[in-house]
Amino acid sequence: MRYARMEWLIHSAVLALLVVTPWKIVGWMGSVVFSIRFFLQWIASERAKKSIIPIGFWECSLLGSLLALSYFAIYRRDSVGVIMTLMPLPLYVRNLYLKWREVLLDKRTANAAAHADPQIAAR
Repeated sequence: MRYARMEWLIHSAVLALLVVTPWKIVGWMGSVVFSIRFFLQWIASERAKKSIIPIGFWECSLLGSLLALSYFAIYRRDSVGVIMTLMPLPLYVRNLYLKWREVLLDKRTANAAAHADPQIAAR
């Protein structure tokens, strides 16, 4: 069943021998954002000279998975793609929560130290 307001999502174009639809663009963007996370991790590790996982890695994981999930669930109606992208979402959300909590705790600790020592606040 198609809704009149959603008809523009059905249109397609051929570009470089690929059929391009708005939903395929959503799927491709999910793949691109998901792939960017590896470059973020690589750059952060090179800068730190040790293996680390920056918060952007988890943000790209979550956003890329949500975009891919919408592509598989809404456009393709593909249960394999839905399960593949849905299963790791709790891991991404949990790691983001832990990272954001760590950042907030560090800010609170820095603010408390600044109030306790006026010289730190002057820096």
